[in-house]
Amino acid sequence: MTNSTWSVHAKNLPEHARNPIHTDEGGRAAGFDGALVAGVTIYAYITNPVLTFWGIDWLREGSSVVEFKSPVLADELVECVTVLNQGSLDVNATVNDEIRAKCTAYMNQPNPAASPTASSESFESEEIHLIDEWENYGQRAGDDHEIYSERGLIHPAVWPALANYIVERNLVSGAWIHTRSKIYHHDLVQIGSIASIDSKVINRFETNSGNRAVMNISIKVDGKKVVSLEHEAIVALKPNS
Repeated sequence: MTNSTWSVHAKNLPEHARNPIHTDEGGRAAGFDGALVAGVTIYAYITNPVLTFWGIDWLREGSSVVEFKSPVLADELVECVTVLNQGSLDVNATVNDEIRAKCTAYMNQPNPAASPTASSESFESEEIHLIDEWENYGQRAGDDHEIYSERGLIHPAVWPALANYIVERNLVSGAWIHTRSKIYHHDLVQIGSIASIDSKVINRFETNSGNRAVMNISIKVDGKKVVSLEHEAIVALKPNS
């Protein structure tokens, strides 16, 4: 049963220009009609109806699986269509009735066993102070929920955004595309916290669009795990993909 639709005009944030795909010039060079909006921003929009439905408990102990099916361009109207299923909430991000991203959110889902690792690519731990670009991500992107500023909480889109930061630091040298994430919340995180990020590549493979990498990422605050992710991206695009 369809419960609601929430809509917003998509936009990139200034920091997204670090990836050329999120600029008009870089998007066209990769074969698109203009700047692609960052997947983490589309995920920020998707979380709006999830938070409306489940509230702060989802931020504390919920999870989600998001897959980006096709690009959203800057200024396109994104409609987030919510469907309640038994035990889950599906949110499709659509543009002109075409599904561009699909997300299934859960409450009280245990973190699955870590995927088998065939790679030894572990990266140096990073510490990120969750202020500045991290502290009001959702509001700047266009998510109108006020709970984050009222309660001083980090927006859930920050977690895949931090994963993207690790990708940019370690895996890419040009334009690249975030393709999917599995995100597991273990606790609320306050704005101003210092996040410790451990990451490793667990798989690499080739597709028609380019070379993909899959990472496992663990985020801790004060020694306690607060978020874990499996994060996939096309880290080297094939020409005109």
